[in-house]
Amino acid sequence: MPRKVALLALFAASITLATFSLGRAQTSPAPQGAPPQVYRASLSDLMTAIIQPRHIKLGLAGQEKNWPLAAYELGNLKGAFDRTAQAWPIYRTTNMADLIEATTKAPMYAVAAAVKAADPDKFNETYEQLTETCNTCHQSIDHSLVVMRVPKASPYPDQDFRPVKP
Repeated sequence: MPRKVALLALFAASITLATFSLGRAQTSPAPQGAPPQVYRASLSDLMTAIIQPRHIKLGLAGQEKNWPLAAYELGNLKGAFDRTAQAWPIYRTTNMADLIEATTKAPMYAVAAAVKAADPDKFNETYEQLTETCNTCHQSIDHSLVVMRVPKASPYPDQDFRPVKP
């Protein structure tokens, strides 16, 4: 009988030690000196999360002739492009800052002039040119399946794009 108790105690001790070891193995920290892996949003993520919403909001503000909001969103769109080029200086073999500058500078300047002039016809024309520039850029980096267009409806039901009444 004492032998059975001793074996049972030994068995219980083994299970207890194994359980403690398993718990430590699952919670052991990363090796010292190994930096955590930094998250880097993909270019597609940045286009979808920061460029596309600014493009849409600019278009909707212009359609509503809300020129202060359109100017604000145009500035946000430019800033979003700048931050995207910082996050992805090179995409495949393409210098993103150069590509963005070459493709967006002239159409964004034209949109800015239309907004400053509060000219809805000119805005619609220049915004459409900016949108086509997006598609040309997508084609240049083998993403021609991504086709942008002038927004027809707002995906932002909680934002009013009409000018604020004084």
